[in-house]
Amino acid sequence: MTPGAPSTPAATSSSPAPPAPMSTTSEPCWCADFGGFSGLWAKGRREPLIPATWTSGPDSTSKNLEQGLGPMSIRFDEVGQRLRAYRLGKRLSADQIAERIGVSRAAVYRLEKGEIVKIQALEALSDLLEVSLPSLLGVEVEYYSNALGFFERMRQLEDQATHIMGNFSPLSSLILSDRYMKFLRIMLMEAIPAGENGRAGREDLIDRVLELLVQRRDSFKKKRAPIVSIVGEQDLERILRLGLIGRFDHSTETLRERRAAARHEVEEIRDAMLDQPIGMQIGVIEGQPPTQTFQIYELGSKSTVTLSPYRLGDQPNISSGIALVTSAPEAIKSFTNTFLGEWQRARKGSEGAAVLQRILDRTSKEETEGAF
Repeated sequence: MTPGAPSTPAATSSSPAPPAPMSTTSEPCWCADFGGFSGLWAKGRREPLIPATWTSGPDSTSKNLEQGLGPMSIRFDEVGQRLRAYRLGKRLSADQIAERIGVSRAAVYRLEKGEIVKIQALEALSDLLEVSLPSLLGVEVEYYSNALGFFERMRQLEDQATHIMGNFSPLSSLILSDRYMKFLRIMLMEAIPAGENGRAGREDLIDRVLELLVQRRDSFKKKRAPIVSIVGEQDLERILRLGLIGRFDHSTETLRERRAAARHEVEEIRDAMLDQPIGMQIGVIEGQPPTQTFQIYELGSKSTVTLSPYRLGDQPNISSGIALVTSAPEAIKSFTNTFLGEWQRARKGSEGAAVLQRILDRTSKEETEGAF
């Protein structure tokens, strides 16, 4: 046996020995046969790791999964990605993680790359990061309690995606101007209540999130996976009326400046709808769009859905609420059907641009007349 290779279950009279692993040119994928989902991750339980290609009959893996039985396919490169996202969400460095679980910093980085897998280390990490082992392994829903870890997870998915669909309303950092990032920091900072305890921690979170958003934008521009987005007409009109603000108690001059900045972003979206750049499609929903912000990432042979409470438009939020990530087939189907239904009724191209121009003209006239 190769040193460090997983042991194989011994054959019994009632269960035939697994066949030798089939040769493949793709990256090997390992899975854990835990026998069933009920009581799956009982503390201290150990089960052998076996190659995902081992089966006991045609289509046995899919049949077993339908019945809640193993083996389950677990990609450890994806486990590593989740580890990194959860670590960043906790604002812990690799050195801090290494010290707390008793491994080297190099081992932490190798875990995050999916190069090594030790169940003991994963259990220690799940406890430290306050995340369940099933979520860490991708068996259950992933939960993120702030935007830092969640945006890192989105960055990872965007890097792998072959196609992205979503309700990014009111605004998405992927299709906003560079100028907007300056205002986003101002909005987030001014949204911190005066005299709040822990202000330094909030400011640190803001700086980390903005740095990550810049990385996401740069990475997305290089890869440029096709993106199809819906935005709500009412959401954009609200931003035009309020401006890019983090709180309401601004001077008239400041509000005028913030509304002008919001107008610039809506004009950018309008122009994108007219120009229809390669790899980007935007549809405007007249009336009320879905209130949930969600994205569907097509990742080769599978898809993943993200659901977010975090906002980057007016009165942005990066700390309140819980974001979800899941690849559950039912969730993929439900959100895809919702998106396609909204996309069908959305105004696109020149029609959508005309909708945005109408609200630009209306709000400009009302502001000139002092209506708000």
